[in-house]
Amino acid sequence: MNDSETRTQNIPVQLEDGTTILVEVTQTGREDVANEASKFKAVTDALGGIVQAIAEPINRAKPNKATVKFGMELAVEAGQLTAVLVKGSGKANLEISLEWTKEIGTVKTIG
Repeated sequence: MNDSETRTQNIPVQLEDGTTILVEVTQTGREDVANEASKFKAVTDALGGIVQAIAEPINRAKPNKATVKFGMELAVEAGQLTAVLVKGSGKANLEISLEWTKEIGTVKTIG
C-alpha cells in the first residue's frame, strides 16, 4: 500500500477497565476495520516492552537524568490493533538524552 492509499479511521477500543474509547488508527491493509471494539492491551503490552528495552541500558549507565521521546502510531493490521513506532523530529525514531552531574566535594576549613 502506498501513502496515497493510507486511510485513517476512528475505531472503538476497549481499555482493561471496560471503558471504550475512540482511537484514530491508520489502516495498513485493504480490509475494512471491524466495528467490534478492539482490545487496547496489545498496544499497552507493546509500549511496556519498548519502555523496558530502553530503560534497562539507561539504568546501567546510571545517569542523573534521562529523557526518552518517541512517536507511536496506532494501526489496524489483519483486523488487530497494532502499535507502530513512527518518526519524530529529525530522522530518528527514538530521541534519548542522558545527563550526568559532577558532584563537587565539600571543602573543609581548619581554623
